[in-house]
Amino acid sequence: MTTEIAKRRKLETAPAGNGNGYASRIFAPFRIVGNVSNGTPFAVGTLGSTFYIVTSVGRSFQIYDANTLHLLFISEKETESNIVALAAHHHFVFASYGNKIGIYKRGIQEHEIELETEKGVVQEICNFGDYLCAYTNENIVYIYKKETPKDKYATKFYTKFEITKLQGGDIVSIVHLPTYLNKLVVVTKSNVLLFNIRSGKMIYASDEFPDQITACEQAPALDIIALGTASGDVILYNMRKGRKIRTIKVPQLRISSISFRTDGNSHMCIGGTNGDLIFYDLDRKSRIHVMKSVHGESFGGVTKASFLNGQAIIVTSGGDNSLKEFVFDPSLSQGDDSESVVQPPRFLRSRGGHSEPPSCISFADEESHFLLSASRDKSLWGFSLRKDAQSQELSQRLHKKNDGNRVGGSTIKGKFNEIISMAIENTRLGEWENILTAHKDEKFARTWDMRNKRVGRWTFKTTDDGFVKSVALSQCGNFGFVGSSNGEIAVYNMQSGIIRKKYRFHKNTAVTGIALDGMNRKMVSCGLDGLVGFYDFNKSTLLGKLQLDAPITCMVYHRSSDLFAVALDDFSIVVIDAVTQRVVRQLWGHNNRISAFDFSPDGRWIVSASLDSTLRTWDLPTGGCIDGVKLDSIVTGLKFSPNGDMLATTHVTGNGVCMWTNRAQFRAVSTRMIDEEQFLKMQIPNSSVSGNSTVLTGALDSEKDVEDDKSFGTYTSVDQIDAGLITLSLGPRNKMNMLRNMDVIKQRSKPTEAPKKPEQTPFFLQLKGGNVGDDASGREGIAYETPEEIHAKEAEVQKQTDAAEEVTKFKPTGRMGFESKFTRLLREGAGSEQGYAEFLAYLSSLSTGAIDLEIRSLNSFAPFDELSWFINAVSEGLATNQNYELYDAYMSLLFKVHGDVLHVHSDDENISAALEKWEAAHQPGERLDDIVKFCSSVLNFVSTA
Repeated sequence: MTTEIAKRRKLETAPAGNGNGYASRIFAPFRIVGNVSNGTPFAVGTLGSTFYIVTSVGRSFQIYDANTLHLLFISEKETESNIVALAAHHHFVFASYGNKIGIYKRGIQEHEIELETEKGVVQEICNFGDYLCAYTNENIVYIYKKETPKDKYATKFYTKFEITKLQGGDIVSIVHLPTYLNKLVVVTKSNVLLFNIRSGKMIYASDEFPDQITACEQAPALDIIALGTASGDVILYNMRKGRKIRTIKVPQLRISSISFRTDGNSHMCIGGTNGDLIFYDLDRKSRIHVMKSVHGESFGGVTKASFLNGQAIIVTSGGDNSLKEFVFDPSLSQGDDSESVVQPPRFLRSRGGHSEPPSCISFADEESHFLLSASRDKSLWGFSLRKDAQSQELSQRLHKKNDGNRVGGSTIKGKFNEIISMAIENTRLGEWENILTAHKDEKFARTWDMRNKRVGRWTFKTTDDGFVKSVALSQCGNFGFVGSSNGEIAVYNMQSGIIRKKYRFHKNTAVTGIALDGMNRKMVSCGLDGLVGFYDFNKSTLLGKLQLDAPITCMVYHRSSDLFAVALDDFSIVVIDAVTQRVVRQLWGHNNRISAFDFSPDGRWIVSASLDSTLRTWDLPTGGCIDGVKLDSIVTGLKFSPNGDMLATTHVTGNGVCMWTNRAQFRAVSTRMIDEEQFLKMQIPNSSVSGNSTVLTGALDSEKDVEDDKSFGTYTSVDQIDAGLITLSLGPRNKMNMLRNMDVIKQRSKPTEAPKKPEQTPFFLQLKGGNVGDDASGREGIAYETPEEIHAKEAEVQKQTDAAEEVTKFKPTGRMGFESKFTRLLREGAGSEQGYAEFLAYLSSLSTGAIDLEIRSLNSFAPFDELSWFINAVSEGLATNQNYELYDAYMSLLFKVHGDVLHVHSDDENISAALEKWEAAHQPGERLDDIVKFCSSVLNFVSTA
């Protein structure tokens, strides 16, 4: 391994996004689609009359406009660990991770506070006045203060105090009440404490409550806080009087969040861990509405619910990766407010994504605008890659029958089963359904309409009572294919939902892949029996079959090239030509089950992923792995964009879809094959800015990286593979024929008649010699020379003319004459121990006309030195087994020009010795014709036998 390659590998070992380059030469991390919020409670900030919402997505956060829920900013870089708590104050966002608190403005970190603890993790942040308060899981409250009144946030450590088990135990929340100067309320699981942060002393401690406290929120009224318990009680507690005001009981609910409405209505919202929202009217002392399953119970339910200050809008979030807004419409009743009817909250807007990792993805259009994604949470989303607000979950509300009843009865009973296979075609988009999905443990496939973003009218049942394992659509959008676990394939009409054809080829084994070519002529299928079937779709006949060595788990068809690839259980990928029905490539390299793979749009690459945590790129023309990386998370789904600019992947961890940019769209990528030992660790895309690349990453690569990459894919052809092999020249193929037929070429190139002098010269060519330039210069006034300068130039010209005449008068004779480079190298080679190597190299570089001139100019008079030297040089060249046909052409031209001299003086000692040497060197080459004829005869016999 060269030093340059070692240096390059050392640079590529750095993680993606650190400025030292990326581990993969083809793909670079770009972004994550579909991440909105995790289980961390959001923070609401105000800027004048506008609100913004800050949500955490792991190690980074996102800022949304509360008015539209449009994404405004994302954090510039990832934090060291997951974000645990968020707080907002005017332009600044406070995010805690580990024992640190980062202070951000517009997503850019301005300051970082590190707490004086090693194992403690900040759980909550409270910012008010000149103070910044935070508590850790060690039950220690840290207080920071502004250094000067002009500072915008507190950064200087002020004091800290610890809550012991005798005082109350674990801390639940810290709250600052209005008008409580320098006071901080610390809520523990069993009681409420009041501390003076200036002195660090506890000035009040309440009695222990019978139930565990789980949530706390300050009420719009002075001195009042609301405490939520694990048993479902909401306690309104007066801090000044130190007693309970009211207890509101909500049976069988663990309270996770409390919020008060501040627009003039005395309403309170209670969020539970079961995902329900309960609205309570404090004036009427009654429950006014209950919203069921706002967020998933299995993901922690409602993590936070908060009314926007002065507005009838409540914002909720949960661990199911969703952020929702609900609004209260004004009451329609008239008269006394006590008798008015409060309308239930209406859904206003939301942002969301999958609550579990996605498993099946596909691009929904040719412009790479929408990305369809299915997940284990039984949802089907259409994510927009251009504008986040256009992302939408496809509705599972069933169509009605002719009698008005719905197909599946009530829509509250639950969602469809998890999608395991999906196919989409846009040829008939808007006319009828264009998506077909197979669901886990279901005996029918479902249709979907991408334009209406909802489930379709038809369900396609299997014909052998088996479970649906694979689906496909024809390119025309008219036919849907359903593969069964028992081996049958059913073909349905997508417009009418009527079955058209049935195929029975895979007996008692699951059909794992179906595809149809672009002309609806040939259909292929594969199954767990290892068989690949080829069908005539129009005649519904079996054209042939192909038995592979292992069960087939998946198939991908590339229509433009009629190639399809199948993944086998022996960890290999087999590429088959649908026209010839033969295997054209078999790709080995993965050492575990292949989880996903796809063709590039041009059909030149296959990108595959496996349970061995590797992502490999295969070059089909060479059949080798040209790129590979090791990922932290196993890839479960993979899809190339239709225009080839992006690659979408899903992983076993994370609820979003990872997008990678294809750097090969800007520059050529080397087809050099690499081994698994050269695979480097690479991070998957994240939700921050600096951790990812841009769309123009490949175009903005440094020239050094491009040159290094080109050097890997550049092959320098050697002049000779082996000294024992006869090698032809690397020059033009017609050079030998031109040398052998120079006399014919010259005869054809002769002019048919001599040039004629024009009868009359045009008026603009009547001036001759210097008069033309003098006349033009005088007219344009461009140049003017003095008489002295003119006489000096004429003298110089005359001097050069005299020197040329003296040289012409000199008649060279013998060795004193002038000789060309050809003759000089020939003479020097005859008297040198190194031989004619330099002369032969110069001879091969000459053009055809120059070679003909030099050979004709050889001295053909006694003692015939130049002729014998030339024959010896050609003989030496033949002995090297290089440029075989050129040396043969040189001798042919020599015999044509000087053949009479060589024949008459064949008894000359120098000429006879040179000819004998040439014959000895040329004799092994005479077997070339016999060898070629023998090989041709053997090939003809084998091919016709």
